[in-house]
Amino acid sequence: MPDSAFLSTAIEIVTRAGEIQLERRESGFNISKKAENDLVTEVDLECERMCRAVLAERFPDHDILAEELGGGTTGALASRWRWVFDPIDGTTNYAHGLPVFCSSLGLEIDGRTAVGAIYDPSRRELFTAERGKGAYLNGEALAVSDVGGLRDSLLVTGFPYDIHRHADDLVALFGAFLGKAQAVRRLGSAALDLCYVASGRFDGFWEQHLKPWDVCAGALIVEEAGGRITGTDGSPFDIAAAHLLASNGRIHDGMLTVIRECRAAGAQARAGA
Repeated sequence: MPDSAFLSTAIEIVTRAGEIQLERRESGFNISKKAENDLVTEVDLECERMCRAVLAERFPDHDILAEELGGGTTGALASRWRWVFDPIDGTTNYAHGLPVFCSSLGLEIDGRTAVGAIYDPSRRELFTAERGKGAYLNGEALAVSDVGGLRDSLLVTGFPYDIHRHADDLVALFGAFLGKAQAVRRLGSAALDLCYVASGRFDGFWEQHLKPWDVCAGALIVEEAGGRITGTDGSPFDIAAAHLLASNGRIHDGMLTVIRECRAAGAQARAGA
C-alpha cells in the first residue's frame, strides 16, 4: 500500500481522537494516576483503543507502540512497520481544562519514521509530514523560522512527571536558557512544541526524559519543515534515547553550547560538594 494511504490512516486516527477528546470534555470523564504526578483519563484509553482497532483492521501485520497499553504486534510476528501513538499528549492540561493538548501518530518503516500526523482539536490544526515530501499545517507548507541568534529566540521546553527526581539539573538548564534567549515557554505537550518549531512559532525546543510516542511524529515534522533534530548532547536523533533538541538549525549549535556548559558546571559543582 502506498505511503499516502498510511498518511490518510494517520490523519483519520488523530482527527477521530480529537473529536473524542472534545466530546468527552463536554460530557465528563474519569481521571486516575499511573504515578504520583502522571495522570491518565478514560479518554486516553478510549482514543488508544480506537487507534488499535483501526490499525488492526487495515494493517494486521503491523506493530503498535502506544502510551497507555504498551507495545506488541497485532499480528503473529514482528513487522517492518511500527505505529507509535500518543492518544493525548498533554493529558495533565486536558484533565484540568487547559486547551493545550493533541493526539500524535507516527509510522516507522524499518526503524525510521516515514509518516507523522498531529492534531490539535482546540485550534483545529492538523500537522502532517511524509519523509521527503515536506511538512504541512492544514495543507499549507511549513517552514522553520529564520532567527539566527539565541538572544532573539523564543524557546520552549518540558519537564517530566517525576521532575522532583531531577529538579536541580532541569531547573539549572532552564535558567541557563532564560539568560541566553529572548524568552522560554513551557506548554506541557512535546508533540505541539515540535509542531510549533516546525511552523516557526518557536525557534528551538529541548527536553529530557521523553518517550517514543512523545516525539515520533513531531520530530519528522520538524525535519521536513527544514529544522534540525539531535540528542541534547549533539548525538544523532534516536527515538529511544529519551532526550531531544529541535531547532530551526540556525541556533542549534548555540543551544548545544548552553547545554554542554550547564552540564559541565553542574558536574563541577557536584565534584566539589
